[in-house]
Amino acid sequence: MLQKSQRLKRIQVVAVVFLTVAGIVNYLDRSTLSIANHLVSEELHLSASQMGLLLSAFSLSYAFAQLPVGALLDRFGSRVMLGLGMLVWSVAQVAGGFIQTLNHFLSARVVLGVAEAPLFPAGAKVVNEWFAVRERGAPIGTFISSSTVAPMIAPPLLTVLMLSFGWRTMFVIMGVLGVIVAVAWYMVYRNRSEIALTEEETAHLNEGANVAENPQGLSWAEWGALFKLRNTWGMIFGFMGVIYMVWLYLTWLPGYLENERHLSIAHTGWLVSIPYIFGTIGMASSGYIADALLKRGMAPIRSRKWPLCIGLVGAAAFTVPAAYTPSTTLAIVYVSLAMLFVNLSSGSAWALVSVAAPRHLVASLGSMQNFGGYLGGSFAPVITGIVVDQTHSFVNALLISAGVAFAAALVYLFVVREVAPAPLSGSIETQPT
Repeated sequence: MLQKSQRLKRIQVVAVVFLTVAGIVNYLDRSTLSIANHLVSEELHLSASQMGLLLSAFSLSYAFAQLPVGALLDRFGSRVMLGLGMLVWSVAQVAGGFIQTLNHFLSARVVLGVAEAPLFPAGAKVVNEWFAVRERGAPIGTFISSSTVAPMIAPPLLTVLMLSFGWRTMFVIMGVLGVIVAVAWYMVYRNRSEIALTEEETAHLNEGANVAENPQGLSWAEWGALFKLRNTWGMIFGFMGVIYMVWLYLTWLPGYLENERHLSIAHTGWLVSIPYIFGTIGMASSGYIADALLKRGMAPIRSRKWPLCIGLVGAAAFTVPAAYTPSTTLAIVYVSLAMLFVNLSSGSAWALVSVAAPRHLVASLGSMQNFGGYLGGSFAPVITGIVVDQTHSFVNALLISAGVAFAAALVYLFVVREVAPAPLSGSIETQPT
């Protein structure tokens, strides 16, 4: 095992800390509308279906922005693309505090979705650039855990801001925070290509790599060839089930507790945090589990695939009783366990990206996976809103989510194989790992 230099250690710490902070800000911004769901719908006179459309406007634009943004990340690097994305999404967040109509709000959420698209593919790329294969799981798990840490702290934090200053000021404050983080990221972070590494540092980062790198960076032929791989499609369709459930809980959990369980906004603000504590445990542990399985001799893709499948089955299994129990306490318990398992899957999916493609294609593959996830996830708020309008209950919406998660587990189990893409003369062939 090659020794890691102190400089590499510093770069790794800075990268993971910045990515985690950016992820927390990202998810706080996403959470503002779900926290303000009740007040926004009252002020703008929106039905549950219209609110579902508004909640989906972000995820749908986010999904379609994934495909070009992955290629742009692999071509121009994470420093510029993530910095620019953070700046634009923060401005869109501020704009949300000044809207007056549903159409204005839809436009702001669309821009927010497009601008937030670089974050997670950029994170996968950064980890792939600055960590050896054997140590990528932990930083991925740490960074991705921001997607549960933020929703965990969002309900009490954003509820206090909203009740103290109003929901519009809450949007503005969060947007200003994002601008600060965007500027700091661009000033401090550097891509791997921007730093002159020693031979020892390069050898450490390349240790365990099983695919050849293209020194000239991404070619469009390689980008297009990713779509010819079975694993790419397995990851696209499988991630749909992960994000469908994640997005249902993120967008509708406050509304579920207020409308189905008849809790006040203040009580909801604190109770929503509980499932996300468990979600954070599931997300953070995913990387450590993957690294532990890899060290025990399990092949790289398999070490990510099995936790993924187990997480999806567990999430489905606990969502079903959450739909039927008359007890609010038991509902919180079941939802919390479902969140633990679905976020174990989400973290494992991103850990999978870090070993399923060579360094100059990681962002592209990650963005393709995220495209599928949020394309599927975009239906969750809309379908949930329609179901609630028609049945005046969340039961069927939760059962649909459980079914989608179980189907996604089958996709990962039978479609994703233990192979990794290697670029050869502008094309991609598959080789066993």
